[in-house]
Amino acid sequence: MSPLRRLPAPLRSRALPVALLMLAAIAGLAPPQAATAARRGVGPGLPGLVGSSQLVNNGDPARRITIVLLGDGYTAAELPRYRSQAAAVWRALTQVEPFRSYQRFFDVTRLDVISPASGLRAGSPLGMHFGCDGIARLLCADDRAVGRYTGGPGDRQYVVALANSGSFGGEGGDGLATLSAGSPDAAQIVQHEFGHSVGALGDEYDAAPADAGHPNLATEDASAMRRDQLKWWRWLGAADPTGGTVGAYPSGNGLYRPTRDSIMRTLGGSYNLPSREALIEALYRQVGPVDGADPAPGVVGAPRTLRVFPVPLVGPRQLAVAWTVDGRPAPARAVHGDRLDTGRLGLVPGQWAQIGATVEDTTPWLRDEAFRRSRMTGTVSWAVRG
Repeated sequence: MSPLRRLPAPLRSRALPVALLMLAAIAGLAPPQAATAARRGVGPGLPGLVGSSQLVNNGDPARRITIVLLGDGYTAAELPRYRSQAAAVWRALTQVEPFRSYQRFFDVTRLDVISPASGLRAGSPLGMHFGCDGIARLLCADDRAVGRYTGGPGDRQYVVALANSGSFGGEGGDGLATLSAGSPDAAQIVQHEFGHSVGALGDEYDAAPADAGHPNLATEDASAMRRDQLKWWRWLGAADPTGGTVGAYPSGNGLYRPTRDSIMRTLGGSYNLPSREALIEALYRQVGPVDGADPAPGVVGAPRTLRVFPVPLVGPRQLAVAWTVDGRPAPARAVHGDRLDTGRLGLVPGQWAQIGATVEDTTPWLRDEAFRRSRMTGTVSWAVRG
């Protein structure tokens, strides 16, 4: 196995200026309109915008999170390379958990923007450049320019800006990630940066800023976490997919991190359990567990088959569905997974029954049961007449 590359200080989370909150107004788009505009090919008059394509369609945009990909420094002749690199970004994200399992929570749109010259140069459409804050490998974009094309990060939307460069670099946070798409480490960089963008995760390496305002960083040691029920106290002592157990491991910047190593410390690693939980919670703050029901909840007559549609996962584990009749578990003879046959309930003519279907994500990657009940569980119901 090849050794993992240690993250240098320049790869870190970004803090966007307050002006980002006004990007939608600057661009003439409210955040929900921005996602729609991106899917259709944002409005006229935008320099270099020559088209758009929906790379992934996992459902109704109102019930999904949209990832918008766009590039900077690509000439018309280089668009095929950009398109290949954009597709590689999505592949990279779906190769790491929890994004692998939860990839159907996302739609992905690619915007094709051409630059007048190849590479990152003055006057490029997104103004991407290295050297932000005097750090050679910190890759920034002009937030206003990105906002004009995408509406900026917003409700149920994340933006990934690809730079036509082979140098090592990137940045992430507040819904916007940048990536040097030609770097040999591009796939691993975007996996790391998306942790900043989606889960508000902090960098766990020793040279990172000492900011404990992230779910995977703390000023408290394990004893204080247990005593005061802080941070990732529920996970302390658990076997972690990164190897070893979850604890409070000191970093060189004076903070504690959950595990000895993770994707937020070393490129090519895995998200540790507290980080996975934070990412999953971020997804469920934007997407509900129920996609729909057939027929629509309300009054229906028997016999009729009722069906609920949970948001699908990738892999053998799916969201659990539990059926009830008048508040009690439905008889097994009437239940077939996400379907219930009202004709097998034994209702007599004129008899009413209240049928409920509760959808729940039972993932073991979450231990905050209050959050599971409030955000990861959904119920639909019908009044059925025999």
